[in-house]
Amino acid sequence: MTHTQLRPPTMADVARLAGVSHQTVSRVLGDHPNVREQTRVRVLRAIEEMGYRRNSSARALVTRRTRTLGVVASDTTLYGPASTLFALEEAARAEGYLVSTVSLRRLTVEELSEALDHLGEGGVEGVVAIAPQRSAVEALAELRHPFPVVVVGSGPGVDIPSVSVDQQLGARLATAHLLAAGHRTVWHLAGPEDWQEAADRAAGWRSTLEAEGVEPPMLLRGDWSPLSGYRAGQELAGWVGRGLTAVFVANDQMALGVLRALREAGVRTPQDVAVVGFDDIPESEFFAPPLTTVRQDFEAVGKQGIALLLDLIEGRPPAASRIAIEPQLVVRASTFPYTAQSERVPL
Repeated sequence: MTHTQLRPPTMADVARLAGVSHQTVSRVLGDHPNVREQTRVRVLRAIEEMGYRRNSSARALVTRRTRTLGVVASDTTLYGPASTLFALEEAARAEGYLVSTVSLRRLTVEELSEALDHLGEGGVEGVVAIAPQRSAVEALAELRHPFPVVVVGSGPGVDIPSVSVDQQLGARLATAHLLAAGHRTVWHLAGPEDWQEAADRAAGWRSTLEAEGVEPPMLLRGDWSPLSGYRAGQELAGWVGRGLTAVFVANDQMALGVLRALREAGVRTPQDVAVVGFDDIPESEFFAPPLTTVRQDFEAVGKQGIALLLDLIEGRPPAASRIAIEPQLVVRASTFPYTAQSERVPL
């Protein structure tokens, strides 16, 4: 950098001088194998001429090791994504890595591309994307990046290495628990259509009923919020006495709204209608009544997600490229009269 420059050179400056794209510079810096040697030499020459240095220092440019991982996330105000992010950060620190996080409003192709470029400039060695929406996984699949990427919360059927809780198993546990209690059928309040977790929970509910020869009743849908649960609960209350005796709700926050709506309608839980949630948020055992729910092991998701990413960074063949974590049914008073001895014991 000459004394006439008012700012340090950026990756874009290097790209212009080398006559290549911003992404090509990022690939060279990330030591990506799919770069022609002539191009690599030209970019490295431009880096040297301009005195460009990443934030991670000249040493990292030589060693390619910054011991920094990236995380891309959205909807981190929700319990699941927020818990996943915390678990990833804890697991990374336990392995001696720092974490650089980019939170996005929406995980579109454009925003994801910008986020990955930003993290690449910061010298991350790999990225974990918290991508519970199907559209986010599809967007990720369209992008090419100069470092390994692992997806968490995406469910089965993705082409990117992934770690997720087995949402269908959790839904089957919840639905089977209610059927075992003697309910003839189970209604379901699902999450938003674009969320893979919502789709998997609905699929697990439906398949469990069908396996028992039960025609699934009408599916209701909310947006994960207590308000949407409350409104659905008002509708559900109208079906009490017409075959509705049990409800599986796709998350605990919506279940809170359902419980209030039923209570206001004079419907008793669990004597008239049993309710099961999903997530086991810290408040669920203090609901009125305490909520039977499905616990997700976010700590395991974080550890497995970071372990899978580090395997890819180090070039080690991972034990599995798609890892499913088993959930746990936690039985409380919202599905049968509660006693201290009965907690976590299925009917």
